[in-house]
Amino acid sequence: MSPPMDSDITVTREINAPADRVWELISDMPRMGEWSPECEGGEWIKGATGPERGAKFRGANRHDKRKWKTVATLVDVEPGQRFSFRINAMGLRIADWGYDIEPTETGCQVTETWTDLRPGFFKPISRWGSGVSDRPSHNQAGMERTLEQLAAAAETDSTSS
Repeated sequence: MSPPMDSDITVTREINAPADRVWELISDMPRMGEWSPECEGGEWIKGATGPERGAKFRGANRHDKRKWKTVATLVDVEPGQRFSFRINAMGLRIADWGYDIEPTETGCQVTETWTDLRPGFFKPISRWGSGVSDRPSHNQAGMERTLEQLAAAAETDSTSS
């Protein structure tokens, strides 16, 4: 399935684990590399020690042989419900990432959303830096993998606790 041609990509997955547990995993930025095929993890910076609105983290990313870092600011921090952050670079808005979590009878449903905020002139620059020519398709595949890995971790943790 090809992604939509607009600036938002959304992927949803059912996870057989409590919403609070899934939120804890999503908001644990140092562990993000365990779920994401592109993000190797994040480290809290500028005095931040965990998820709270306005906190910043530096994300380490990789694609093939290319590596780059980003700085993100947390926007929504609603335990068990929503976690989102914005990536800025060189004074420009680059992307918003969000995770919405809804409890279900068997656990929760997680929806991951990426909104491309890059101005047109910046897209070739980011293509050169990351080596990704089709960012929407690349992110959709990565988001599917992220939620798959997240589900595996959350479901394993839920059955062992």
